[in-house]
Amino acid sequence: MRYQSTRDKSISFTSAEAIARGLSRDGGLFVPEEIPAITIEEIEKLCGMKYQDRAVYVMKKYLDDFSEAELQDFTSKGYGDNYDSDKIAPVYKLDDNTFFLELWHGPTCAFKDMALQMLPHLLTASLIKNGEEKQVCILVATSGDTGKAALEGFSDVDRTKIMVFYPKDGVSDIQKLQMASQSGNNVGVCSVVGNFDDAQTGVKKIFSDAELRERLAEKGYFLSSANSINWGRLLPQVVYYISAYCDVVNSGAVKLGDAINFCVPTGNFGNILAGYYAKMMGLPVNKLICASNSNDVLTEFISTGVYNRNRKFFTTISPSMDILVSSNLERLVFELSGKDEEKIRGYMADLNTKGVYTVDEKIKSALDADFAAGCCSEEETKAIIGKTFSEKNYLIDTHTAVAYHVMEEYRKDTGDDTVSVVVSTASPYKFCAAVLEALGQDANDDGLKLIDKLTEVTGVEAPKPIVALKDKKIRFDGWVNKEEMIKVVEDFLV
Repeated sequence: MRYQSTRDKSISFTSAEAIARGLSRDGGLFVPEEIPAITIEEIEKLCGMKYQDRAVYVMKKYLDDFSEAELQDFTSKGYGDNYDSDKIAPVYKLDDNTFFLELWHGPTCAFKDMALQMLPHLLTASLIKNGEEKQVCILVATSGDTGKAALEGFSDVDRTKIMVFYPKDGVSDIQKLQMASQSGNNVGVCSVVGNFDDAQTGVKKIFSDAELRERLAEKGYFLSSANSINWGRLLPQVVYYISAYCDVVNSGAVKLGDAINFCVPTGNFGNILAGYYAKMMGLPVNKLICASNSNDVLTEFISTGVYNRNRKFFTTISPSMDILVSSNLERLVFELSGKDEEKIRGYMADLNTKGVYTVDEKIKSALDADFAAGCCSEEETKAIIGKTFSEKNYLIDTHTAVAYHVMEEYRKDTGDDTVSVVVSTASPYKFCAAVLEALGQDANDDGLKLIDKLTEVTGVEAPKPIVALKDKKIRFDGWVNKEEMIKVVEDFLV
C-alpha cells in the first residue's frame, strides 16, 4: 500500500517512507491511497484476541512493507509491562448503554501512549527499510499530553533525537512536570510564549524551511514528527476503536454487526479521525460525536461547514483541546471531497491567508452523515465530573468530562439511544486541581501535593507514574518566543 499527499496525489510513498518523513514536503499530510476493508467475520475473529494481536491484525492491513513478525515484536514491546492493565485499552461499563474506553493505562497516563509506544518502533524500522543513514530529529508541538508520551517513547532510542515545544502557560502542573523532568540523553524540552497554535505553527515553519533542512543534513540529521500529522502516529489509534467495539460486543451490550456511537474529546482531530478510518474500513459505527471545550471551532465546522480560526482563544481546564487550528481535519476533508487535491490546496491556502474556509455541499452532506458535534463550558465540565463521581462512583478527567457532557446533550437533543462509547483520554490525576475543584474541594496548593489530596478525597489510587513524579528533578525550564524556535532546534542538534 502506498501513501499520497493530501495536496498532491502524485507524491506517493511506501508506508515506511511516509512514516519516516512524517509530513509531505508540499505541506500536505500522508493518507493511504485506499482504505482496506474489515469484515464482520474478521471482527468476530478479533473479539477472541488480546489487544496486542488485534493491533497486529489491523495494522498489517496498512503496513504491507512490514512483516507480521515485526509487528508482533513491536506490539509486545509497546503494549506490555509498561501498562497497568493487561487489557491495554479496557472498556468500562457505566450503564447498559454507556461505556468508557480507558486509554490512559500507559506510562504517561494519557491516550497518546497508545500510539507513541508504537511509533518509535515503526520509525526506527522504517529508517532501516529506507536505507537512511542520517539520524532523525523528532519535532513535537504539544498541548500537553503528546509531548510527554513522545518523550517517553523516544527516550534513548537509537539514531533519534526529540525536541518538544509546549505553550508556556497552557498545560497543567502535572503535564509540565512530566515533560520538564524527562530522562534520556537524546531529549529536549522548551516552552513557547503563546498558545498551542503558536507552537504548532512554529514547528510547521521549521519543517518547510528548505535552508534549515540543508544545514541539518550537513550535520547528519533530517526532521520528522511524532504529532498525529505522522501516519505512524495515527494508525495505532485506529486499532483501539476496533478493539473497543469487540469489547462492547463481548460484554453482551450489542450483537455483532450492530452499530454503536463514539464520542471523542477533540483538539487536533487525530483521535476522532482514527475512528472515522475505522468506520471507513467497515466497523459498525453510527455516529462519531466530536466534543469541544470553549474553543469550539470544530463544533461550528461540523454544524455549518465553515472553519474559522478567527476567534478568541480560551485557556481552559481541558488544555489538550485548547486548539484553533486542527491539523488532521485536512485528512478528513480530503477524504470527504473525493480526494480532490486542488480543492484541499484552496481550502488550506484560505485558512493560511484568511483564517477561514467553507466546504462545499458535497462535503457538508458527508459530514452530516457521519458526524455530530457539541461543546462544553468550564462550568459544565466541572459539573459532570462531580455528578459522575457522586452518582456513579466513577472519576473522570476534564477532557473525558467534556465528551461525556456532549454525548448526554446529543442524546437529549436527538433521542438517539444507541449504545455509546465515551473515549476517555487521560487519568484524572493529570488534572488534579480542576478535578478537585469539580468535587467541591480547595485546590490552591502545589501540583504534587494535590495528588495525595485527590486520593484522600476520592479513594481512587493514583497511577504509579504520577506518584513517581514526586522524586523527579527538573531538567528543562527554558522558554522562547515562537520566532526563536528554529534556533532552539539548531542548538539542540549541535
